[in-house]
Amino acid sequence: MQELFKIYQVDAYEAARIAATPNEPHTHSYEELMIGSAGALEHFIDFDSVTTRAPFVSFVTKGKVHRVYPKAVDGQCAIWVIRFKSEFIAETTFQLYAWYHKQADLSLEVGPCFDRLLTVCELMAAEMQQETPDYAIIRQLLSALFTMVEGERKKIHPETDYAHNTKHISFKNFLAVLEENYHRPVGVEYYAEKLFMSSRNLNLICQDILGQSVSEIIETRKLIEAKNLLISTDKTVSEIAYELGYSDNAYFSNVFKKKSGESPGAFRKEMQAKLIS
Repeated sequence: MQELFKIYQVDAYEAARIAATPNEPHTHSYEELMIGSAGALEHFIDFDSVTTRAPFVSFVTKGKVHRVYPKAVDGQCAIWVIRFKSEFIAETTFQLYAWYHKQADLSLEVGPCFDRLLTVCELMAAEMQQETPDYAIIRQLLSALFTMVEGERKKIHPETDYAHNTKHISFKNFLAVLEENYHRPVGVEYYAEKLFMSSRNLNLICQDILGQSVSEIIETRKLIEAKNLLISTDKTVSEIAYELGYSDNAYFSNVFKKKSGESPGAFRKEMQAKLIS
């Protein structure tokens, strides 16, 4: 997906088309949220297959191996599919990883709380239909949508339900500390000390849950913020590098190009052209 943000609906016809095409387990380079008001979702994720009937919410983080089959129930299927790049809501993305790394699919109840999720989807879809969509509005709506979904998730799975799982608590605590310190020039040892554990144990936890080392996760968070700043501000590449804790601008540019496939300047020009068009 080249766009920063995309939203569309899957109906019974589209569900049948997807079912008839090859659909092997795969990963995405973007985040994906699905909100179903009719039908069901057969979801293979974390090496297990689960079918969830509407109303439901499903969130798949970037890099998760999964496979989705939307299904009609009594001839009906209505699923909003929202795809966005991590940098689109950089300040929220890693919270989503913490909230949903263990629970991708949520069954919800019919009623006003679920209906407002659909209303926000309709507002985002309507804004995207404008000749020049206002991505600031869409970003705010998407952030509000996740806040609403998280409120529903907490009703179903209170945090106390996970109190026994030290590994997942440690991972969530790491992401919380990371969010406060990713812009600083500190490494794995700093985060391990903050969490009162060894660097080795913290790395093992991160590898088990996200399949990345602590250093890779730190770098990913910096890269997401760098992309966000390149898109949303007029700061120079040097200013952004300094703000994210890089003392060497050339090193920052090399890391950015290695991870993104293009230089910071080229990325900014490409995104500006897409947002204007």
